[in-house]
Amino acid sequence: MKSYTEYLWFNTSKKRALVHITDKIQEIVEKSGIKEGFCLVSAMHITAGIIVNDNESGLHQDIWEWLEKLAPAGNYKHHWTGETNGDAHLKRILTHHQVILPVTNGKLDLGPWEEIFYAEYDGQRRKRVVVKVIGE
Repeated sequence: MKSYTEYLWFNTSKKRALVHITDKIQEIVEKSGIKEGFCLVSAMHITAGIIVNDNESGLHQDIWEWLEKLAPAGNYKHHWTGETNGDAHLKRILTHHQVILPVTNGKLDLGPWEEIFYAEYDGQRRKRVVVKVIGE
């Protein structure tokens, strides 16, 4: 078994953003040379996540509205530390920080509508994602 690791860096212009990264992840899988295995995609910051879902603008708006209902911007005990991003931490919990995706014949083995997104909840600063492909 072998592994290949690469890092992606993001610095979104807005505080919240969904960044489509499917093509970049597929490029990394191909670069790895691994034909059968798994690809881990993990946001390495506690106010960002990884989402696998449809690339449809109405759904994206629904996701943001749902997250805001469950973890609205507001006054959190976390803010007693001087931070102002308590809601971003909670949104990350709701969407998860990483995904493991199958690799088959050297390609991501995604469902017909599945796309990969970097989800930023407290942006406008540099953050990274680790992509690790493991297999043979």
